[in-house]
Amino acid sequence: MLLFIRLSWKWTKRGIKAATACVLLGMIALLGTLAYAIMLGPPSLSTAQNTIYYQSDGEVMKGHDGGEDRYWVSLESMPEELVEATLAIEDHRFYNHFGFDLKRIASAALTDIKAMEMVEGASTITQQYARNLYLTHEKTWTRKLKEAFYAMRLEIFYEKDEILEGYLNTIYYGHGAYGIESASRYFFNKHADELTLAEATMLAGVPKGPSYYSPLADLENAETRQERILSRMNDLEYITSSEKNEAVTASLDYYDHSAEEAQAEAPYFQDEVVREAARVLDMDVEEVESGGFHIYTTLNPDHQAELEKAVDEEFSKAGEIETAAVIMDNETGAVTAMKGGRDYGSTTFNRVTQAKRMVGSTIKPFLYYSALKNGYTPLTMIESKPTSFQMDDGNAYSPSNYNNYYADDDITMAQAIALSDNIYAVTTNIDIGPKKLVDTLHDFGFKGDYPAVPSLALGTASISLYDMVEGYSRLASGSTASQKHTITKITDQREKVLYEYEPVSSKDKDREPIDPKAAFSVAHMLTGMFDPALNGYMSVTGSSIADQLTRMYGGKSGTTDTDSWMIGFSPQYVMGVWSGYDDNRKITVQRDHQYSKELWANSMERIHEPLPVSAFAPPADLKGVYINPETGKLSGPACPEERLVYMDKKDVPKETCKENEDSDINDIEEEINNDPWYKNAVDWFW
Repeated sequence: MLLFIRLSWKWTKRGIKAATACVLLGMIALLGTLAYAIMLGPPSLSTAQNTIYYQSDGEVMKGHDGGEDRYWVSLESMPEELVEATLAIEDHRFYNHFGFDLKRIASAALTDIKAMEMVEGASTITQQYARNLYLTHEKTWTRKLKEAFYAMRLEIFYEKDEILEGYLNTIYYGHGAYGIESASRYFFNKHADELTLAEATMLAGVPKGPSYYSPLADLENAETRQERILSRMNDLEYITSSEKNEAVTASLDYYDHSAEEAQAEAPYFQDEVVREAARVLDMDVEEVESGGFHIYTTLNPDHQAELEKAVDEEFSKAGEIETAAVIMDNETGAVTAMKGGRDYGSTTFNRVTQAKRMVGSTIKPFLYYSALKNGYTPLTMIESKPTSFQMDDGNAYSPSNYNNYYADDDITMAQAIALSDNIYAVTTNIDIGPKKLVDTLHDFGFKGDYPAVPSLALGTASISLYDMVEGYSRLASGSTASQKHTITKITDQREKVLYEYEPVSSKDKDREPIDPKAAFSVAHMLTGMFDPALNGYMSVTGSSIADQLTRMYGGKSGTTDTDSWMIGFSPQYVMGVWSGYDDNRKITVQRDHQYSKELWANSMERIHEPLPVSAFAPPADLKGVYINPETGKLSGPACPEERLVYMDKKDVPKETCKENEDSDINDIEEEINNDPWYKNAVDWFW
């Protein structure tokens, strides 16, 4: 027992010595850090530069110009209610600490340890000011240590009122407003010293997350946070209960910026740029907008101007129907123009990227790509007639063609695409197995959880216009390297590259590579929607705009009860248009179904006008042959109707359209096998 007591005392003395040594070392380190901070002198209080956005031609974009209107007002000129509201919600012990709130730090550290990641912050106003002045918003321990060091330097060399004044003059309130004076003018069109308690507490809640707590972005979230701030002010005895209740129920009149926003260049596009930058930099939207970055975008100002003009012309008398459109470079997926709605001033909701609607027949090209990969050819014949399909559950599925038009005869895949025949599509989907279409959609980069059912062939899935146009760009280019993007490069203020766009690898392990031969064959068949009437019995789906087109395009329209789609492409660009009502009401006026096609044709012709005529080059081993649309066999003198299709050499028909024709089939086969290298391109061009 005596031995145990002696050993315990010995270990205790060692522990005391070790603890004392640690404390001494900590004090020495702290004193050394303080000495180093003092030696460096006062840090500069100059603020970071604004984030700047560039068009594809290198010109600065109009609009998102960050804090172009910065104003500095003295702390004495700020309303007391605003200062107290900010202290109450951000750092109520601000005047009682030396830049660090140890109680909050301990609480946040415990939360982070439990979550095994940095999920809760404990930054004081001094630390936030230091971060905004000198650092990025990355969530790392290195940044936190730097932030602490800068906060220490601020506290050493500047008075508390100076720090608070600087913070309130530089903090970001969203919408390009930096500082309370700028925010007051933006939200309420008044000077900061004119703010009421209700207005001041509303603004005090915004910097925590401008995209989430701005009353112009989410009024419900903003009002909830305002009420919390007022409760805190009441708890801290800054205001009385009656003042709190009066502010909670006060009606606020926000300044209308719709006229100014209408002057911004491609505002829907710019919003998507900020969201994309936030994703690639792993930041919040407000951190991007206030980070002083240089963001180089893909916007083609000529394309955007033509699209804006076309929308204005087509929809000037269109009533309440909405539209959305996006133009993309076929090879790269670079977005050159975007219109997320008719009027950005009315709503900032981007119907290109944020809305998912039933895609209708625009899904069929992916079905026929899948069919070509599973034994079909462009000349596979299926009868088009009213049909009921018996399902595994015993129920019957009876799709119909648009306006109940049927060929009542066998038609080829090429005809089915041009006519948008639903019977052919559903028959094909059932024949190859609906899961094949789902797999194909995933191979083309669609990430939805789509049901493997027969009706999927008719576009019962809801997909965004942005994703659909990206899928078509991959179909037209025959490669997954085409990836939708609005940003080519991001640099910091010192021109250090933080991000640069790189195309995705075509060898993605999670999906099969796109077959360029099958993709090209489908892409060429899509030119059929602008052909003359087939066999004299019905018009192709693009006949209403065919006479407006001066060059060859491929495309597909889609119609549901509530949606009208048109997606089409040239060798250079792909464009998609959606039209419909935001409340999903049915489109009952036939003219409303025509807007998407008209806008597409108008815009595509305009952006291609200055470009030389270009042609797609078919992949090797894919042959262009002229076939008779009625029989699906080789054309000849006895059947003058013909249509160029591309297919594998092994799938080329051995017979002409009339079996008793005098033509020598061997001569035709020899001509096909010995075509000069340039003939495919010439056939496509013409």
